[in-house]
Amino acid sequence: MGRDVEMPEIKIGNRIISDRSMPYVIAEIGVNHEGSLEKAKELVELAHSGGADAVKFQSYKAASLAAKVSPAYWDLEKEPTTSQYELFKKFEAFGEKEYELLAVHCQKIDIDFVCTPFDNRAVDFLFPLVPCFKVASADITNFPLLRKIAQKGKPALLSSGASTLAEIEMAIFELERFGCESIALLHCILNYPTSYEHANLNMIEGLKRAFPDHVIGYSDHTVPDSSMLILLAAYLKGAKIIEKHFTHDKSLSGNDHYHAMDMVDLKRFKQDLEFLSRVEGGSTKAPLISERLARKNARRSIVMKKLVLKGDPLTEDVLTCKRPASGISPIHWDEVIGKLAMRPLKEDDILRWSDLIVNNP
Repeated sequence: MGRDVEMPEIKIGNRIISDRSMPYVIAEIGVNHEGSLEKAKELVELAHSGGADAVKFQSYKAASLAAKVSPAYWDLEKEPTTSQYELFKKFEAFGEKEYELLAVHCQKIDIDFVCTPFDNRAVDFLFPLVPCFKVASADITNFPLLRKIAQKGKPALLSSGASTLAEIEMAIFELERFGCESIALLHCILNYPTSYEHANLNMIEGLKRAFPDHVIGYSDHTVPDSSMLILLAAYLKGAKIIEKHFTHDKSLSGNDHYHAMDMVDLKRFKQDLEFLSRVEGGSTKAPLISERLARKNARRSIVMKKLVLKGDPLTEDVLTCKRPASGISPIHWDEVIGKLAMRPLKEDDILRWSDLIVNNP
């Protein structure tokens, strides 16, 4: 028998997430509020109504995030701004006050408030507001920021877009070395949007093999399909944290609206997750209680194909196998062949051990 392997888990707020749990679903509002606190609160409420476990925002200032010369890395047909600095400058309106108000609003309606910090200042003011810190893929090599986050001692969700296994290992090492004891890894492709062909969901299984001590999740940048199959497939591949951009209107241009899900998408995903949870069951192969009747009546017994008299040998030409399984199982076929009949047996009699002379001379 194999040894028991300890199952990785991570606690976010009141949720313990492991391979036995339903996924922790994060609706990433990001900056889709476009600077409106009321719109941000509305998005929080829509995410809650859709069934998300958490909402996530982003806290940055363009001047500390990107140099003045910072070329775009997104699809310019979807977001035409060619400078990272200029784009981030458009959406840096929220500060400590706004995030404090949003955290309170989330607490009121019972949804976790998460926010990605992009500088040390954000780490400090977010510390009392969030149950965990999210690390953006682009900061997986930002050791000063990783160390600052780790020193706060809260769980970290580490996105791994555009990274190598070695870079992930280094990031985990830095986080752990400076005090972070609970780290989840999120598979991610750092394309905005990510084409379906580039989603590479098998990387979720690869991360599970490479980092068996960590909960694995998925941060998605694909355009939502009508059935939310990408997220469902990620869950079936083993993602236990699912993060997806969220908007109130997918038809809006620019920013992160064009690859975000809306409340309808989120509800569909959650409903399908609940359905899958009903059909998944346990992983240990064993007959169910509901299969008892089938085991009894749909399996076969050794049955007489021809009449034999008392003392006649039971040979293959006088025996067959038929349902139900109320007699001798065919797994004992070799044991039965050659035995003598204890009594006359007619065609279609279901053979039982009492019908045999067990100890042939």
